[in-house]
Amino acid sequence: MPKKANIFESFSHSAIQQFKEAFGIMDTDKDGLLSSSDLVAAFTAHGKNIGGGEAQAMLDEVDGPMNFTQMVTLFASKMAGGSDDDDVILASFEAFEMDGKIDAEAFRHSLMTFGNKFSASEVDDAFAEFKIDEGMIDAAHLKGLMVSK
Repeated sequence: MPKKANIFESFSHSAIQQFKEAFGIMDTDKDGLLSSSDLVAAFTAHGKNIGGGEAQAMLDEVDGPMNFTQMVTLFASKMAGGSDDDDVILASFEAFEMDGKIDAEAFRHSLMTFGNKFSASEVDDAFAEFKIDEGMIDAAHLKGLMVSK
């Protein structure tokens, strides 16, 4: 991704609006800066408990105070490596799929063992969004969560 003079040019108007909404939710004290107490409160309000140290580690990813522009810059840098095409993502799920289902425990094991390893907590958070019946993930639902096709 070429470096842009204006970081906001890296995203669509719709994405910037979504970022503004997210920043507004996270900035619980409404001072225009994200603090560790803001993040702890925002995560808690959405059912995920994090500690002050974990929140501070997130904030330490930027130089200086985390204002809206810093947050957008952080998102741009995180995305600079690019993202996989939808077809690549779909093919990766199809490697696990049998008859429209994915074995939940095998998938959990793979997420926590290979590549960029997920923590048990991250996997639990993700699995809370999946349709799982008798230990099997609904593959079509999972793919629908992950891609826009």
